[in-house]
Amino acid sequence: MTKKRKEYLNQHHYKIYEGKDKFWYTYLPLENGGRQKIRRRTEELVQDCVINFWKEQEENPTISELFYEWNYTRLERKKIARSTYDRYNQVFERHFKQFGRRRIRNISPEDVEEFLELELSRLNLTAKAFTNLKGVMIGILRRAKRRKLINFNISNLMDDLEITDRDFKKVIKEDCEEVFSEEETYLIIKYCLDNLDSRNAGILLMFITGLRVGELVTLKHEDIMEDCIRIRRTETRYSNEDKKNKHIYDVKEFPKTKAGVRDVAIPRDYQFLLRKLNLLNPFGEFIFVNKKGIRLHTEAFRRRLYQICDELKIPRRSPHKIRKTVGTIFMDEKLDNNMIQKQMGWSNITVGENHYHRNRKSMDKKVEIVSSIPEFQLVNFGR
Repeated sequence: MTKKRKEYLNQHHYKIYEGKDKFWYTYLPLENGGRQKIRRRTEELVQDCVINFWKEQEENPTISELFYEWNYTRLERKKIARSTYDRYNQVFERHFKQFGRRRIRNISPEDVEEFLELELSRLNLTAKAFTNLKGVMIGILRRAKRRKLINFNISNLMDDLEITDRDFKKVIKEDCEEVFSEEETYLIIKYCLDNLDSRNAGILLMFITGLRVGELVTLKHEDIMEDCIRIRRTETRYSNEDKKNKHIYDVKEFPKTKAGVRDVAIPRDYQFLLRKLNLLNPFGEFIFVNKKGIRLHTEAFRRRLYQICDELKIPRRSPHKIRKTVGTIFMDEKLDNNMIQKQMGWSNITVGENHYHRNRKSMDKKVEIVSSIPEFQLVNFGR
């Protein structure tokens, strides 16, 4: 008990002192940021107040304390990547400034339901943003359940939310914003071929394979085969705690998903690129490096793609739009679904159908296609 008393007293940041009136004093912190003055006849009685206060805090932590405990524990045990840890922090900071101050034993299931539904309405969240918010809340509640701080059923609580698809913000993305058109693809590929430095070679490689840009920047010479490229790793980015640099870029020795481990076939007409890649940084570990021999990050290819778009006077799009373009090409060509999955590194073909497949044809091309349909030709009606 003496050891535990010392632990509680060491948590106390205010001085315990004797006043001129021979009474003993200290302060206890309040949840609103203020403090409460404590006055007792003896030092031991003041210490008892302090110990009881901190014991109560320990047995009834705030939502915020439980979140950081849950998030850091998962990172420490390597259940999540550092980038995921950062993303959870961002979600928490966005939504829990007020609710995070509340103490877990004072929270009812109805309080959680009301909070989630109000946040959805207040911020007009998309389905994805709400899923992130709900995921963080579930993590907090599971941590509380493990510590036996709550006894209600978390799954039932989430199932009882009065939320439908109509409640989510609808984000309409035009096809021209999601993929490069046939003409734009031709212009960019031609530009890269005519100006074939290392960055343009990387962009060209993405246009013929659909590689993720994180997979591209972590390619090593050992990954280059005679007619294919082996994908075995990707880049991960997370916040820098010392703030000297905004982000830290690391190599993750595994692709984004299990399906990401694959061998990507290279079209015969572009297999000269494989020889080109082997000549880049021939004595170094990674293929794509800067003039100092330091591995290029995803941002280097994003900036180069924007530069090319500006020069060609076409709308800027991110490297991921190249991947969507290639996925669309594969599906338009009606390749075998299994082959498309292997090339793109998808877990199943519905990923492409739901999130990648877009229209790339110009309006002139679409008019030409519908005009070729016999039922839409007036000549069949004698005119």
